[in-house]
Amino acid sequence: MRSRHASIVFSHSRWDIVPILAALGQGVYLIGWLLLFPHLPWWTSVLLGAGYAVYILWNVDTISHNFLHNPFFRSRLLNRLFSIYESLVIGFSQVLYKHVHLRHHRGNSDKPDASGETIDWLSIYRYGRNGEAENVWPYMWLGYFRDDALATYREIKQRDPREARWGATEVAAFVAMYGGAFLLNWKFMLYFLPCYYVGHSLSNLIGYYLHYGANPEVPLAWGVSSYGRLYNLFWFNNGYHAEHHYQPQVHWTKMHEVYERFKEAQRKAGVHVIRAPHFLGFLDILFPSHSAVASAENGPVPL
Repeated sequence: MRSRHASIVFSHSRWDIVPILAALGQGVYLIGWLLLFPHLPWWTSVLLGAGYAVYILWNVDTISHNFLHNPFFRSRLLNRLFSIYESLVIGFSQVLYKHVHLRHHRGNSDKPDASGETIDWLSIYRYGRNGEAENVWPYMWLGYFRDDALATYREIKQRDPREARWGATEVAAFVAMYGGAFLLNWKFMLYFLPCYYVGHSLSNLIGYYLHYGANPEVPLAWGVSSYGRLYNLFWFNNGYHAEHHYQPQVHWTKMHEVYERFKEAQRKAGVHVIRAPHFLGFLDILFPSHSAVASAENGPVPL
């Protein structure tokens, strides 16, 4: 159901102009860094590279994530163009990402079955041992190399060959763009590629703490939530992750309403809540009073 704030342009909410502009900002950032690179000292490019890594992780877990669940535009053409654009600035196909992410929602970070397989290819238990979650650091740093784009493409092709072709087109587009950047300024790419990798690894770090401590057997507790006001303001309510997994079709602007509707049921289900933002989830040990199950009385906190 469309929001009353939708329009002839936006499919769900006019507020989607905010993540759209933020995504366009990443392209401006990248082009500006490339053009200014010959005139910058090395330390400035290191700082800009670190900023770009953060931009990647932010985009993947906010803009791109919200777009795949609720495409921003009513126009299929605009949604397709935005998907291609996101593939260029993030550096992986949004069509393939959507398929992997929807598998994530089918499995909800499930534990391996008798054959050692998980429905969710991103499950924190997939490479763990003895039914335990994998350690955060290999999950974070090895996740990029574990992606199997070819297997993802084949699964999409079985269901929708046309969509699979679009996925292949997006892969070809960003590979061509990065190849062109190498020809234009190979020294720039020596700065860019490590930051690109770090950005995607940081996204894996967030993905880990979005589920570490969750209960893959209880729908209300499939995710881990963090209710910091500033975090959810700047991360488009990404902190409401238990709520998102329970009702993934709900638009990002409505996640607090889902929290209010189910908070008592979540408390009884033992939803895990952390005080730190998910990208600092490893600091949760510093907040023992908030690392237990959710309390309906706690509500959002200032972080």
